Amino acid sequence: MRWQRPKSLSGLMLLGVGLLALLLLIAIVTAAVQFSTISATGQSIVNESVNAARESQRLFSEIDSLERTARLYDVLDDPRLLQLYERQNAHLSATRDQLYAQASGAARRTLMQLAAVQNQIRSRVLTTPPGTQAAEAAGLSKLFAHLGVLVDRVAEQSNQQIDADVATFRSLTARARAHLFWQAGLLVPLMLLAVFVLTLVIGRPLRQIDRAISDLGHGRLHQRITVRGPHDLERLGGQLEWLRRRLLELAEERNRFLRHMSHELKTPLANIREGTELLMDGAVGELDAGQREVMAILRDNGLQLQRMIENLLSFSAWQTSSVGLEPSEFRLRPLVKQVLETQQLTVLAQRMRLDVQVDDVTLVADRAKMRLILENLVSNAVKYSPKGGTLHMRALTSGTQLIIDVADNGPGIPKEDRENVFRAFYTGRAAAGISVKGTGIGLSVVLEFVTAHGGTVQIVDGEFPGAHFRIRMPRVVRNQPPEQGNQAHAA
Repeated sequence: MRWQRPKSLSGLMLLGVGLLALLLLIAIVTAAVQFSTISATGQSIVNESVNAARESQRLFSEIDSLERTARLYDVLDDPRLLQLYERQNAHLSATRDQLYAQASGAARRTLMQLAAVQNQIRSRVLTTPPGTQAAEAAGLSKLFAHLGVLVDRVAEQSNQQIDADVATFRSLTARARAHLFWQAGLLVPLMLLAVFVLTLVIGRPLRQIDRAISDLGHGRLHQRITVRGPHDLERLGGQLEWLRRRLLELAEERNRFLRHMSHELKTPLANIREGTELLMDGAVGELDAGQREVMAILRDNGLQLQRMIENLLSFSAWQTSSVGLEPSEFRLRPLVKQVLETQQLTVLAQRMRLDVQVDDVTLVADRAKMRLILENLVSNAVKYSPKGGTLHMRALTSGTQLIIDVADNGPGIPKEDRENVFRAFYTGRAAAGISVKGTGIGLSVVLEFVTAHGGTVQIVDGEFPGAHFRIRMPRVVRNQPPEQGNQAHAA
């Protein structure tokens, strides 16, 4: 009959526990039987040795009494002493029979000799008249002496038999100990093997489930979830696979929504910006200073709204893996200058000071994505800096690496927000003076695009009072597909 995999986790657990219980039961029953045998044997040896010693002492006592009664009868010729002799002789015979029943081998033969001598003594006592010659008395004394010698021999032979039984008992105990030792030596590996197999059968699908949950939690939704093991865990894996597909569908729906809304917003925004530029150029007449200030505010907010829409489009396209890098060779300084020019009006309005130190570096990277990276970091620094603050920007090379630092004098990033600040749509707590939050896309786009270039983003402490972001990336990158679920590194 072929073994089949248990259909449920409970069945597998029951099988494993049953196997371990069976092994333990076999060991316990075997040990109990052996201990019972040893105990019975030891008790029997003790009882036999005690009985043999007691009966031997009784033989000595009864022989002494029998001899004393015989001598008194020979001297006093009292019939009552003869009756006493018969009773004592009967007791001696009973004691001898008990020893005979317990004895074996040589001891039994000696007891038979003792019975013969006892009968000889009885015959002499009954047939010899009292007051006989000294020769008869001497012969009776020799018979009693010989009877004592035989009793000594019986006691010695009984002791020898007990010693032999004790040796047998020791051998039995040694065999039982060895048997239990080897049984334990075999049982322990079997139990360890059973535990290992049970852990392997259950542990592997549990690790698969743990890895699947971790992937879902980190947004890695493109890896199919497959769990092999008991049917209960396979069903759980199927539920996780369904959840993965559902989350993927929701992510695709969200990205489609972002793309559609972003495209729908771009058309009226383009019209607003075009109208604003026409008014600024005096197409409908010259504007006074107040009107120009209002139009500048409109143009500034139009540019900010355009940047948000571009972030949404870039994030949506990157999440659907529809785009990759388009490396080209360009200089970093002109790109930084263009980025700062787009923030010029806001910088002037905030009366901010620019502390910019950028090496004249030539890069091979995706220029459009590098611009979005810098625009988002600069926009974030400008938004969270107080009036009269300073925007710090550094760019230098270290071997084949490019290091870019962007920092401000704002409140910084709270410790509790650092794990989520690079997560899409996470806006954190609004800083003082910031009435409207952003989309929560900017730093997520920064992380995605920096990682696509093979770099990292760090949050650095101690060099500037506000938020300080540091980018490390190679100066020359190759086109590579975007990666999902990357994490930022906080220093």
